[in-house]
Amino acid sequence: MQTLYIVATPIGNKGDITMRAQMIMENVGLIAAEDTRRTARLLSMCGITKQMISYNEQTKRTKLPYLLKQLETIDVALVSDAGMPGMSDPGYELIQAAIEKGIEVVPIPGPTIIVTAVVVSGLPVHEFTYLGYLPRLKAQRVKFLERIVNEPRTMVIFEAPHRLKPALRDILAVMGDRRIAVCREMTKLFEEVYRGRVSGAINHFEEIKGEFTLVIEGKTKGEVDAASVEEELRVLLKKGVSARDAVSRVAKSSGLSKKAVYQMWLDIKK
Repeated sequence: MQTLYIVATPIGNKGDITMRAQMIMENVGLIAAEDTRRTARLLSMCGITKQMISYNEQTKRTKLPYLLKQLETIDVALVSDAGMPGMSDPGYELIQAAIEKGIEVVPIPGPTIIVTAVVVSGLPVHEFTYLGYLPRLKAQRVKFLERIVNEPRTMVIFEAPHRLKPALRDILAVMGDRRIAVCREMTKLFEEVYRGRVSGAINHFEEIKGEFTLVIEGKTKGEVDAASVEEELRVLLKKGVSARDAVSRVAKSSGLSKKAVYQMWLDIKK
């Protein structure tokens, strides 16, 4: 049996490729790439010519047996579009299958968006948890957020640009107006980090493009229970209290900003 190398590639700036990653990709017999076109550009920059095979969400079932067969005689490098393979991409299945067959699996560390986002967030870094992507559907997303609302550690979440605002609104409604860092296009030309509150992030991003990583503050002692605030607003809405009076009353009793409470009021009325 040969070796499966798990090779981290740049999350944006191609200059972040490590010398060891280049050496491994130059010497393996085959590269399994999430997107062969993107990997080809990286290899070209490094002056490497190498046989590649597409291994992604669409091809993983058909290509997995082939790659395991290849690993009987040659070394294979697994690379994703960005960062460390196996994190929220189909690399996990290949890694697991290789381990089960007794194939040596060697990580080649390098750039990772998770740690990059946490260290620039300004939020506590001594403990954090990575939660992947939020569910796409609102009902499932809300249930997911309700499960983690009491998580005390800093949380790292990926989100697609077209779902950023709906996700932020649900975070505000379920988890309250917590501190958050929204990291966009890290290490790339239009890199941006918004640091502030969830309500501010909703208003900050108007032209939503690029890849986003959310770093959310964990629950702190004395934090307002968003579910209780929402229930109080529902009661006032049923009583016919005006938006202005309801928002003012709840903001005063909960300690939340009027902007955050008003956003929750709008979500309830929907």
